[in-house]
Amino acid sequence: MADVTLIAERIIRRFARDTNLLVAGRSVHISAVQPETAQLVATSRELTRMLSALGAHVVTASRHNATASAHLLDIQLDAAGPDSEITATLLLGGAPLPSRGDADGRIDFAGEHMPVSRLVAKGLGERGSIRGLRIGIAMVLEPKTAQLALLLAAAGADVAVYAHPDEIDASVAEALRARGIAVDGSETLSGQAERAAALAFLERGFDILIDDGSHLIRLAHEDAPHLVKQWIGTNEETTSGLTPLRHMSTMGILDTAVFAVNDAQMKTRFDNRYGTGQSCVFAIADALDRVGVTVRDQPALVIGYGPVGEGVAAHLAALGAEVRVAEVDPVLALRAAHDGYDIGEAAELGSGALVVSSTGVAHTISADLARTARAVAVAGGVPGELDLDGLLVGDPAEQLTPLAAHIERADPAGTLVLDRGGCINITAAEGNPIEIMDLSFAVQLAAVEELVVTRPAVGVHALPASIDDIVARAALAARGEHIDTPADDQLAAAHDWRSRRYLSSSPNQETR
Repeated sequence: MADVTLIAERIIRRFARDTNLLVAGRSVHISAVQPETAQLVATSRELTRMLSALGAHVVTASRHNATASAHLLDIQLDAAGPDSEITATLLLGGAPLPSRGDADGRIDFAGEHMPVSRLVAKGLGERGSIRGLRIGIAMVLEPKTAQLALLLAAAGADVAVYAHPDEIDASVAEALRARGIAVDGSETLSGQAERAAALAFLERGFDILIDDGSHLIRLAHEDAPHLVKQWIGTNEETTSGLTPLRHMSTMGILDTAVFAVNDAQMKTRFDNRYGTGQSCVFAIADALDRVGVTVRDQPALVIGYGPVGEGVAAHLAALGAEVRVAEVDPVLALRAAHDGYDIGEAAELGSGALVVSSTGVAHTISADLARTARAVAVAGGVPGELDLDGLLVGDPAEQLTPLAAHIERADPAGTLVLDRGGCINITAAEGNPIEIMDLSFAVQLAAVEELVVTRPAVGVHALPASIDDIVARAALAARGEHIDTPADDQLAAAHDWRSRRYLSSSPNQETR
């Protein structure tokens, strides 16, 4: 019998790769043509197991509501005979998977699957709260970011976008320019030319800057502090970007208001955990598959067990890897242990393993660790997270031999190096799934209005919990989901400060 686990994995990865849509939370229906062979039955069972482990809802044809039907993934399995290759027809909302086509098609497809961001942006436009403001976006440029720029522009802002050389989709940049959005940066830049391009972008002069990694915020503080003083404030998208900003605030050198968008529940609990987990692990599996290596049944070391590491570990485990975790934070290490993973030191656990850094901290995967690993990849996303320079000039110096797209072998160690340590879901794939970025960008849009309305003081600020509530309710409505509401007695009890243990013996029973 064929390897049904690999067949199931490839079907799921094909859906994600062709659509850039999310598996977790999606309703999936699996069917097989008649007569069912033993191989078809085994593949269907493995698909059910794997999809459930990834957070999907495997349903019967009747167990989904009308709103969810548009998002239902239907997997139809077929095989001409007991020894024939299994094929899968994938339907989304009852129709074949759409061809997203060129950059314009991918931008439009993303927009169709970002209802929450559209709703929040519509409110900004109706209230006129950002009309005429100059807003800069310094983020990975792919179809979802293009939609964020278009939504802000539709709400009345003057928008410009900058992307780093390794984070720009040139075709998307050109399509966005054709739609009237200024785009700076190029995949051809490096060194001083890259720095000059980033400064030129800042010199456009913004009221609000939306950053990813705080690279532009920090550069402005270094080389253009006069521009920082003109800002209403900034939004920061990532954990790795907020850490240095908090250091700057402690040192007294931060000179702008920063909303910690990354820390909003509707960002970090979904984007980091489900989005980065899926996109990075699937990109890793795609790359390894090209050289005949599977994630399944091999040790995998995840370094860092924050929300990104948690998601990477869960997705690796769902695909059948033997997951281990290295973590310097004792609380997070205990969480990993209670989630069922072996914990310990990276140098010990990484030997012979697929090693994935999820820290967002440079030098996480040292040259020595890389030499002992079977494969190395980065899900955290800061330059130098894999010490590639140390690997190539150390003793012994490794030579990189290209094997396939996004994968090389370091010789003489034999380690498989994925995309030279770039953030694998960006450099080798299309970033996080569309529905996940819909939530993150809805938070970004709400945070922009919060900056304008509240004008916070210099410092790093948490977003109000009301934004999480608004975005979550909009997301549930878009899915056609309904949630419970507390009964009157529950509400009354929640607001009564007295201990219910002694209420019956209290001489004074009136409501206080």
